[in-house]
Amino acid sequence: MKKLAIAGLTTALLTTALVAKGKTVTTSTTLTDEQLDTLVFIYQEEKVARDTYITLGNMYSNQTVFANIQLSEQEHIDQAEALCDTYGADTSAIDESNVGEFEVPVLQELYDTLIAQGTQSELSALMVGEYIEITDIDDLEHAEEGMPTDVVNVYENLKAGSLSHLDGFRAAIDVYNNK
Repeated sequence: MKKLAIAGLTTALLTTALVAKGKTVTTSTTLTDEQLDTLVFIYQEEKVARDTYITLGNMYSNQTVFANIQLSEQEHIDQAEALCDTYGADTSAIDESNVGEFEVPVLQELYDTLIAQGTQSELSALMVGEYIEITDIDDLEHAEEGMPTDVVNVYENLKAGSLSHLDGFRAAIDVYNNK
């Protein structure tokens, strides 16, 4: 079992490294349309987090948690996009440089709602961050179901990052509440 996990991790790391270098990676595993949609959804959901943190971080620049975590969210976006590339999920309509713009309507609505909530107050903005991370963790857990090992490994890594981000937002909320 340990050798299988190490082999899966090695494959995921090599795939990510090759994709990052602009190399095309193919896989013998074929995903269903629903699984491909899930890959794109997670990719876009990571962008929601990053874009929200960029926007709220600009509004509340004294809260460094937004700036710190948005950099990590870019890494999450890159990892999720690499999976899309590996499995041939179409991301051609997605432009990461357009902050606050999403192809998936429910994610556009989510972003708009989160920004509206976050603009109410600094504390509300921190609570939006907490909510995003809780939602990401839950969505990643569901997205893993039935996925190949390399996808599960990447999603586990993303969940670990989200747990760390959740701790960061909760710490910032505690500091804010104890001013």
